[in-house]
Amino acid sequence: MKDSHYQQSHQTGMLTFASDLPNICSLVGLLCAVLAIYYAILGNFPVAIIGMIWAVFFDWGDGIIARRMKGRTDEYRAFGGQLDSLIDIVSFGICPAVLLLSYGKFSPWFIPGAFVIVATSAIRLSYFNVFGLIDDSTYRGLSLDNNVIILAFVFLFDGIFSQTIFSVMIYTLCMCMAALNVAPIRTPKFTGRWFYVLTGYALGLTAIYGCILWSISQ
Repeated sequence: MKDSHYQQSHQTGMLTFASDLPNICSLVGLLCAVLAIYYAILGNFPVAIIGMIWAVFFDWGDGIIARRMKGRTDEYRAFGGQLDSLIDIVSFGICPAVLLLSYGKFSPWFIPGAFVIVATSAIRLSYFNVFGLIDDSTYRGLSLDNNVIILAFVFLFDGIFSQTIFSVMIYTLCMCMAALNVAPIRTPKFTGRWFYVLTGYALGLTAIYGCILWSISQ
């Protein structure tokens, strides 16, 4: 029975799994992360931050959709879990690392920091994939998406300090968050009504950074 179940899922095309609604949501989040990486490399940090925060939004959204869908098979759940984890390493590992490198004008001094961000993200996601949550509402270590939520707020202060001072601040913040990502501490999993809070946060930051872009263009 198990072998026939495996053969049936094995014969299902990859794009069929990808067309599952929660997985489409995950891929939209990946698109936001790719756009964030692109604009971070160009040095357009307000747009990069907007992309990063919406990547968080869609990362939360895919889980909500998946939990509310009825009749979703174990194979689709397993595929979705793998897809979500791989997208997370891009959205919350590579993307912040590129942002840090770009803000540091790709100085060699920022390469160790970028490596630490990506490495701790890979370690955390691997640990989570094996062991999961401590319980239904508690993570071990700071969740990676929280890094972006914090970073998006802190970047509002860009321009108040000199570029050199702020780059050191961002570097330090990223290293502290990386340490917390793999620290043996308990942190809450934000679910339920917190999604509405995140939606308001994403919309609010999009409006603020949009105003910043408009003021720069004037």
